Amino acid sequence: MICELSDVSKVAYLFEGWQETLITSCLQNVMGKIYVSDLESPKSAMAYVGCFAFYAGVPDKELVRNKPNGFVIMTPQNKEWEACIEVCFPTAKKVTRYAIKKDTKFDQAYLRSLIKNLPDGYELKEIDGEIYDMCLPDPVTRDFVSSFESKEKYLEIGRGMVILKSGRIVAGASSYTRYREGIEIEVDTVEQERRKGLATIACAALILRCLEEGLYPSWDAQNMHSVHLAEKLGYEFDHEYTAYEVSAEERTH
Repeated sequence: MICELSDVSKVAYLFEGWQETLITSCLQNVMGKIYVSDLESPKSAMAYVGCFAFYAGVPDKELVRNKPNGFVIMTPQNKEWEACIEVCFPTAKKVTRYAIKKDTKFDQAYLRSLIKNLPDGYELKEIDGEIYDMCLPDPVTRDFVSSFESKEKYLEIGRGMVILKSGRIVAGASSYTRYREGIEIEVDTVEQERRKGLATIACAALILRCLEEGLYPSWDAQNMHSVHLAEKLGYEFDHEYTAYEVSAEERTH
């Protein structure tokens, strides 16, 4: 039986050395949950936040099969977990993601210069209560805020910047998740407004906003375009890793 683990210290050692801030969010009890199949002496664990599930310890088919509802990006700790996921979800889409180093020293003057490239007719704004509500209807902007349990929680611990055109959000960068020391950045632009540098401007503004508070703006890339954007902002590529995209409808039985 799969259960939520309240005493997450029992499994912290399983995730040791895994530099992933979404896992940190769960282990710090900031947001997300830890699931196990043995509450007393767990040897396997799944850290789950947003749509990401991270599997650590001894591969456990029960833990994988009982996936959270909806679309899930499953991230295995090693080859053994990869094999376990492939057995449980043979039609899952195997993808390569790109980890970015977590110790970036940002050139703040350069970031401020990027913000000056905001085109005429566009407005840069921080995500407040009104902007939060504007994010929800559009799938492009919903992930800026949707991982947080409530509007109040986002406004308390989330951070985000958006670009408006004619009163509509056309681009933005926000905290997909939050951990004590920083955030994990989510960035997107509506299709018709891409290739105008808007994502770069929003990210630069968000990074500066984080640095003002002593928060680290962590970055993980879905594709090489995201890697290149990160590098433009001062980040450095670290390594590739494997993940599995499992659809909301996919079942093991």
